[in-house]
Amino acid sequence: MLLAHCFSGRLWGLKRGSSEAMKELVTWLLSAWMVWEAVGSTARLHKANNQDGRCIYSFTVPSANEASCTDPGEVMAIIRDLQRESNSQHLELESSKARLSLLETLVSQLHGNQAARSSSSSVVSLLQKEVESLKREQAQRDTQVSRLEYTISNLLQDKSDLQEDKKWLEEERNELGRRLENTMREVERLRASHCPQAGEAPSRDSLQESKGNTDTLDYQELKSELVEVPASRLFQGSPLPGLLSAEGGESGCGVLISVGEPVTFRRAETIAGKYGVWMRDAEPISPYSRETTWRVDTVGSDVRQVFEYNNVDQFTKGHPSKVHVLPRSMESTGAVVYRGSLYFQMRKSRIMAKYDLKTEVIMVQKELPNAGYHGQFPYSWGGYTDIDFAVDEMGLWVIYSTENVKGAIVLSKLDPETIEIEQTWETNIRKQSVANAFMICGSLYTISSYSSPEATVNFIYSTKTGTSAPLNIRFENRYRYSSMVDYNPTERKLLAWDNFNMVAYDIKLSKM
Repeated sequence: MLLAHCFSGRLWGLKRGSSEAMKELVTWLLSAWMVWEAVGSTARLHKANNQDGRCIYSFTVPSANEASCTDPGEVMAIIRDLQRESNSQHLELESSKARLSLLETLVSQLHGNQAARSSSSSVVSLLQKEVESLKREQAQRDTQVSRLEYTISNLLQDKSDLQEDKKWLEEERNELGRRLENTMREVERLRASHCPQAGEAPSRDSLQESKGNTDTLDYQELKSELVEVPASRLFQGSPLPGLLSAEGGESGCGVLISVGEPVTFRRAETIAGKYGVWMRDAEPISPYSRETTWRVDTVGSDVRQVFEYNNVDQFTKGHPSKVHVLPRSMESTGAVVYRGSLYFQMRKSRIMAKYDLKTEVIMVQKELPNAGYHGQFPYSWGGYTDIDFAVDEMGLWVIYSTENVKGAIVLSKLDPETIEIEQTWETNIRKQSVANAFMICGSLYTISSYSSPEATVNFIYSTKTGTSAPLNIRFENRYRYSSMVDYNPTERKLLAWDNFNMVAYDIKLSKM
């Protein structure tokens, strides 16, 4: 009966003319045919007209389980129950759809948050990298600023030094002008008194011409030569034979009687080597020998490098075995090496320093009492040569001047271990009137000119007699600008620095 009912429904849908109903009818007929085949002849097909005159097909199949047909009211109740269940399922479906939509929204938001977090993390990483880059750039800028400030500080210091040098040069120029006037008057007085001269004095015209250009090398040379001539006649010293007899206390010592021609060892390579000092140790200490040579180029405001050469071959070829960098800058060309140590004057001070060449440490530093420094009492060529160390057969000396003696040379014997002064002598030789000085056998010798090829060793002062005397021993400035002259008692040579060139002179002493 249920099958017949369903078939009636299908026919009703067909009558409505729906194409979908037609398809369903075909499907239903096929199913009915299969049922027909299955149940055989027990199925009955009926045809009848309904109230509207339309044909209705139906068939019946006896039920094996039900004794009779269900009541129509009961069928409707079942249908309503099925409809309610269908509505309930529909509501549940709609609820599920809503929940699914909500879940999709949440999932989308979750993905969005993850993407945002991922994007945020990427942005943060980029920002961190940018911050690090900015920090590096800032550090580089800070370093550049520091270097610039350091450079500016050095430039300002150099400017200050140059201003001081300029001021000193102006004062020196004025002083030289006054000295020139005084010397001119002295020359005129000596001429008027018919005082015999060692050589022909410069004419008044040449002096007047030089006065207008006191900064030139020619003027300084003229001044040096001019001071030499009258000064030798004004000093009241012992005659030379007396000095000879006073020098017999030390074996092999005597008075200087001649200086040979200069022998050039090498030439400096740069402008820093126009002035300088080169040295050998008269009493070397291991690991050094008598061939070990040291050299310092002294042009510059911060002189610290000391070049060391193991032997003469290295020195002549310019291949140093070591370069010392002094802890403190040195001044002038007055340094010496003695018993394994370098003795030098610290820049812009009257402090003497003893630098151990083996340990590379300043062992002792002492102030030289009342000594002029940084251009107060230099030699005539300048170069801040106020404090000049020297070595001879007697040991270590220092040559300088003070305000108390008004620029005259003061000579002190030093203890090489402590740099303490053992004894001091005040001479009557004006320091700025001579070009250089050195010690031999306890006597001080001075040189008349730093540039004249026909200069002389013009004075001697004996520390044993406390007297001075003029000399006239030829000394050749081959390259016309000797900025350093020192005596080496072991080699019996004078070592000199002459206008970029390192030269040596053989000497002869009187026999006792």
